[in-house]
Amino acid sequence: MPKFIFLILAAALLVSSCGLSLSSSSSVTPTPFIITATLPPSSLPPPTGTLEPPTSVPTPAPHEGTTTSQVYVRGEPSTASAPLGLIAPNTKVQIIGKDPSGNWVQIIFTQVANGKGWLTAQYVDVKDMASVPVISGAAGSGPSGVIIQQVNVRSGPGTDFNTLGILNPKDVVALAGKDTSGVWLQIQFANGPDGKGWVTSGYVQAAGVDTLPIVGGTGEVLGTGTPTSLPLTITPTLIPASQDNDSARSPAVNVTFSPDGTRMLIYSSDVSTPEGDPEDWIQFTPYSTAVIASLSCLGNGTLDVELLQNGILLQNWGNLGCGQTEQLELSSGLPYLIRLSAISQGSRLVSVHYTVSIETTQ
Repeated sequence: MPKFIFLILAAALLVSSCGLSLSSSSSVTPTPFIITATLPPSSLPPPTGTLEPPTSVPTPAPHEGTTTSQVYVRGEPSTASAPLGLIAPNTKVQIIGKDPSGNWVQIIFTQVANGKGWLTAQYVDVKDMASVPVISGAAGSGPSGVIIQQVNVRSGPGTDFNTLGILNPKDVVALAGKDTSGVWLQIQFANGPDGKGWVTSGYVQAAGVDTLPIVGGTGEVLGTGTPTSLPLTITPTLIPASQDNDSARSPAVNVTFSPDGTRMLIYSSDVSTPEGDPEDWIQFTPYSTAVIASLSCLGNGTLDVELLQNGILLQNWGNLGCGQTEQLELSSGLPYLIRLSAISQGSRLVSVHYTVSIETTQ
C-alpha cells in the first residue's frame, strides 16, 4: 500500500510540473530585448610609438686621486675656512669637481653632513685633472676671485683698519663690493663684522669687479659699479705715505716663483715726496726667462722704476710707466730687485698709490 501511494504522488507531481512549464511559456509576457547604445570613441591622435621612460641625467663618475702629503679638508676652497678633517698622505680620495681656478678640488667626505669637502689641488695627484668638472667655489652668487699672494684681511678699506685674518695664495673668495677708488675689495669673510672683510685689490685675480656695488667705509652701499651718465670721479687723498722701513737689504716683499707654486707677484703700496716714504723695494726670483711687468698708479705724480741685481742697476724701466706693460728676458733662478720711487716736484707733495705686477709666462 505505501508503495502504491508513493507511485500515485510521484505521478501527480510530474503532471503538475509539466503543466506549470507549459503555462509559463504561453501566458508570461516576454521581457523586451533592449539594446543599449555605446557611443563611438572620441577622436584621438594616432599613437607615436611606445613611450620611453624619462631619461635620467647621469651623474659623472668620481675621479680617483691620491694625496701627496697630509692635508686639511675644508668646507670652502680657502685656508680661511675651518678644517673639517685631516687626510693622511697616500690616501685615495674621490674627486667630484674643482673650482674655476683649478687650485682646489672637491671630494666625497662622508664625515660631514653634506658629504663634501675641499682639498688644495697641489697636494692631490690626479691623472686627468682636465676632465674634472668645474663647479662653483666660494659661497655666494656674485663674482669670485683668487688670492695671488698672502694678504691681510682688514675690517675696513685701508691699512689703518684692524686685521681680521690672513688669506693665502690660491684661496678662493666671494666678492661683495669695492670702495670708491677700486683699490680695496670687500669679500665674504666669516670672522669679519657681518661676515665680511676687506683686501687690497692688487692681491686678487678676479673678473666682474666693475659690476660690484660701491661700499662705504661703514658698510653702506653708495651705488653700483654699472657705468652711468655721471661717471664716478675719483679724488685720491694726498697724504704722505707711511714709512714701511723697507730697503734693498730688507725688501717689502720677497717672492720666489715656481712652476707648481707662485707664478705671479702683485704688490700695492704708497710712496710720496718730499714727505713720507719716498721709495719701495720689491724682490723676486723667476724660474723662467720670460717675465711680464705692469704698473698702475693712482695719485698726482709719476714713478721712477729701476731693475737691479746684486746692487747693480740693470736698467731704468722708463717704459714701465703708470698704465704700461713691458716684457723682459731675465736669468732664471737669480733674484732681482725693483725700486719704485716718487719723482720729486720740488716742495709740492707728490703722493702715488701703485700696483705692480710681475708674472712669469712659461
